Amino acid sequence: MRLSGLVALAILCLAVPPTLGDDWPQWLGPNRDSVWRETGIVDRFPQRGLRVQWRAPVELGYAAPAVAGGRVFVMDYRLRAGEVTNNAGGADRLEGTERVLCLDAGTGQLRWKYEYDRPYRFSFGGGPRCTPTVDGAMVYALGAEGNLSCLETQTGRLVWVKNFVKDYGAATPFWGVAAHPLVDGDLLFCVVGGPGSVAVAFDKRTGREVWRALSAEQQGYCPPTMIEIGGRKQLIIWHGESINGLDPPTGRVYWSVPLKPNVGMAITTPRQFGPYLLATGYGDVGVLLKLAADQSAAEVVWRGGAKNAVYCANSTPFLEDGTIYGCDIGSGALMGVRLTDGERLWQTLQPTTGATRRGRYGTAFIVKHEDRFFLFSETGDLILAQLSPQGYTEIDRFRMLQPTNKVFGRDVIWSHPAFADRSVFARNDKELVRVSLAAE
Repeated sequence: MRLSGLVALAILCLAVPPTLGDDWPQWLGPNRDSVWRETGIVDRFPQRGLRVQWRAPVELGYAAPAVAGGRVFVMDYRLRAGEVTNNAGGADRLEGTERVLCLDAGTGQLRWKYEYDRPYRFSFGGGPRCTPTVDGAMVYALGAEGNLSCLETQTGRLVWVKNFVKDYGAATPFWGVAAHPLVDGDLLFCVVGGPGSVAVAFDKRTGREVWRALSAEQQGYCPPTMIEIGGRKQLIIWHGESINGLDPPTGRVYWSVPLKPNVGMAITTPRQFGPYLLATGYGDVGVLLKLAADQSAAEVVWRGGAKNAVYCANSTPFLEDGTIYGCDIGSGALMGVRLTDGERLWQTLQPTTGATRRGRYGTAFIVKHEDRFFLFSETGDLILAQLSPQGYTEIDRFRMLQPTNKVFGRDVIWSHPAFADRSVFARNDKELVRVSLAAE
């Protein structure tokens, strides 16, 4: 009896699915703040290296994965004709299929895919840019030419679709659509483009337009960002001419501050630190704002110049304890910068290009975990490090993927990882990999 009871208990345990860890359901994580809050994570990498749990084939794309409910969602591009040139001065002309893939998070097996024919006519045409946004039973996927699809997470069935070019007269940005969709409450916020519709709020269930706002010659690449100030939510939209605070339910503009980066390159997510809001972009364009608690205004604390601040493009900076940590466009270095006045405190190429010489657009994606940081370098390395006003201290490094893209004469991966289920999920242009970060 005792043995049969143990056998029955073992069978029951095998029948119960393993407990899922935290999700990473959208750009920059559950709260879009680049913080991973899961527990039971390694504080050093094993001497033998981290354990690779699975590898799954994917194709071209900068789009980061999202992980939710035991599934991984990622976009890619199956090239049929044409050549990806990565020529910043001209557009690629490609023929192919844009796809949304859903994989099993435990095994890497394909659950479903949704695909459509999509010619590309923009520069750096190597695939979609936007991380899928998962919201319960729905996932929202935005392609590089402005195709927005709402799909069922379980089946991949199409619920509704929008085409920014046809529906709003929006011109595809020179480097493709890159502003990750944002769900808040019943609304889906997108940067669209076209007259009066740089920002559009949709009913997330039906795709019905709720409001549209703002005009600009270039809508830019910066995702819609939700902050809280004075106990109320405020939607931040930074396009190619200004940064703006809006009322989320109505689209009414509270305030607007001129902030015009070169060639429309408003890219990185604005960062909040208490009443302060930081935005930095191409052309030594950056600003620190102090927001009024009554939502009415934004005061300029300082603007960037050639020798202060940090100017980010591929990766979003992180703000902590009065210090900005970000990867500079011009030097390619990770920098520590004082928030109050923009003074540069230190810089290093070690976690970006890994080189001793400057490399433009050197990239490391920065995620905080407890008292340390995980950085995913453009070299394909996952790095565990300490960041402080005093400097950068590397603890461990593990090669996760081989770079498959080439820009400015060097091999790179420019795709943000996802951290979920005590693992890291990352992709290049050939495969998506899951690597365990569970403490043993």
